[in-house]
Amino acid sequence: MQQAITHLISIDQTLKFILDNFGNPTIQKRQEGFASMCHIILEQQVSIASAKACYLKIEKHFETITPIKIYNCNDLELKDCGVSRQKIIYLKDLAAKVIAKQIEFETFSSKTEQQIRAELITIKGVGNWSIEVYLMFCLQSPDIIPLGDIAIKNTLKELYNCQSQEEMQVLSNSWKPYRTFASYTIWHYYLEKRLKIKPKQTKTK
Repeated sequence: MQQAITHLISIDQTLKFILDNFGNPTIQKRQEGFASMCHIILEQQVSIASAKACYLKIEKHFETITPIKIYNCNDLELKDCGVSRQKIIYLKDLAAKVIAKQIEFETFSSKTEQQIRAELITIKGVGNWSIEVYLMFCLQSPDIIPLGDIAIKNTLKELYNCQSQEEMQVLSNSWKPYRTFASYTIWHYYLEKRLKIKPKQTKTK
């Protein structure tokens, strides 16, 4: 981490400001494998809290989240856990591909990022954002930035006045080879700022 911090604060005063004023971000580590990919699919286009609640319901219902259990379960079981019809399709497609060994999470540590992306993109409903979150959180890839993430996009617009995807890409390229830590820093600022603003919006009757 320190190597990434030293490099980034030497080239980017905005990231330096965030780290100086908000502290270092927490680097999350998720377990590799099928269950984590299910969790990431559940996180698509919903709040982190909502996705976690749904995931915990699935975990409680099945005890362990495995491809066989998800593939063979009745759709109603997943629906009762709060999974949408569309995401049921995605989870079952993921399970089917793992069972068929079209996706082998246990081999990812020996594969290139491009090879991993090529496998995961075949899952229904999985795009760049889901893949990048898996690379960052599960595989701890050091040079990933999820430009499709709404918090990242909004913060880059706010702090750097980036108005297009191309401008964001150019900016993020300057953070290589530590774009993952830069992403964590941007998320950290986004969340800390929301926490600081929230009390001011609360009205006492």
